[in-house]
Amino acid sequence: MNKSKLLFLTGIAISTSFAFGQVKLLKPERPNVLFIAVDDLRPELGCYGKAHIKSPNIDRLAMSGVIFNNAFANYPVCGPSRASLLSGIYPGSKRFVIWNCSQDKDVPGIVSLPMHFRNNNYQTVSLGKVYNNFEDGKGSWVKNWRPAETTTNWDYQSEEGIRTFEERNKEWYKDQRIRDNNNLPQRGPAYESPDVPDIAYEDGRIASRAIEELQHFQDSREPFFLAVGFKKPHLPFNAPKKYWNMYDKKDIQLPSNYFFPRDAPDAARLNWNELRFFAGMPSAGPLPDTTAINLIHGYYACVSYVDAQIGLVLNALETLGLAQNTIVILWGDHGWFLGEHGFWTKQSNLEKGPHAPLIVKVPWKSGGLKTGALVEFVDIYPTLCELAGLSAPVHLQGKSFAPLLDNPDQPWKESIFYRAGTGETILTTTHGYTEWINPGTGQPSARMLYDHRVDPEENVNIADRPEHKKLIKSLQEQLHQHIKTRDNFFIP
Repeated sequence: MNKSKLLFLTGIAISTSFAFGQVKLLKPERPNVLFIAVDDLRPELGCYGKAHIKSPNIDRLAMSGVIFNNAFANYPVCGPSRASLLSGIYPGSKRFVIWNCSQDKDVPGIVSLPMHFRNNNYQTVSLGKVYNNFEDGKGSWVKNWRPAETTTNWDYQSEEGIRTFEERNKEWYKDQRIRDNNNLPQRGPAYESPDVPDIAYEDGRIASRAIEELQHFQDSREPFFLAVGFKKPHLPFNAPKKYWNMYDKKDIQLPSNYFFPRDAPDAARLNWNELRFFAGMPSAGPLPDTTAINLIHGYYACVSYVDAQIGLVLNALETLGLAQNTIVILWGDHGWFLGEHGFWTKQSNLEKGPHAPLIVKVPWKSGGLKTGALVEFVDIYPTLCELAGLSAPVHLQGKSFAPLLDNPDQPWKESIFYRAGTGETILTTTHGYTEWINPGTGQPSARMLYDHRVDPEENVNIADRPEHKKLIKSLQEQLHQHIKTRDNFFIP
């Protein structure tokens, strides 16, 4: 891409007057797909009614698409969530169970979502973090690219961040006892705010590369499936200073439920070691309030930073004349705790772990709509097949939610399912029920029940109240039937 065109596209990204098209068009014969994945993104965005978050570009996309208010990852960790979504298969008790799981190893021979499009003569390109493991999804991509880190692991840009990272890792490599107690190299600070341009961090470079790929597709007119995986707001919460400056720290508060749910079992506790590995974080116990506020501030800054990069890509899609022929889907790979229940990170059966944003824009359908229907990420694969006019592979376990794009309020799924660690959850339109099953007896060793009609934040576990025995029996039967069907569906 020539420099003047890139500067032009960069300039329009900050223009609030640039309108993403909302004109309803005729369905093209072979629509493109722009598949935007955002790491650790909560449904805490302007378009989700959270006015304190500055996300104008995602909000703009939502105005021309459909917002899914109740979309859930089937496992709230990067690797399992992505492997499940891209394969169309539920995580099970023996597949997609660890953070660095592999689709290719756990379900060998499966036709992945991008492979299915490639087999149907689409040009499939992966940029940034799409699969958690870069080498996963063999045969899925015509092109698979990630930007190189420019400084250290985690791509610190501040002098303090680089120095802290290097000092901690020098100590880690020198002391065998440290390695024995923690098998991962140490990390630098959990956040930084240097005065650097957007392109200094990986997401800025991912957005620039996406613009180049879109220009190629404009010239070639080949149908494409372009997957763009942004890394922020994943830890560390590193973003250019101007995005931190969008938020006044005085306005940031700890969540109202900064406590463990009443009567919840110990099995529900989240150790959030992912955060504890970073410099300055306590190895045990809660965070100091000042640190907690700084982390929330950093998370917000990273959301606004990645929103700006998404804006660059959406603007390029429009400017290059590709928007009218392109389905856009934006999803966070799972949710994230910012102090709710005293938790940080995500691997939890409590609702904040798997709950994520999902926005779908289809040019030939009406936009500016919302749906409260329950959908889960295994539903995305069959949905994109239907929208693109492709037959769905027989192995898919999800259900296309394409009908919701025309009628968002129609009756839909009565329940969906997700798991975290050994906890299994069934979520209905009114309740969330979780149990941890003893592998020796097959009986639950702990359980939770929340009534979302009166307790949407899941602050009081009511599983042991006698008046809920009948409900729990029904939910348990449905959950166990799902587990049995799920685990026997694909056995490599």
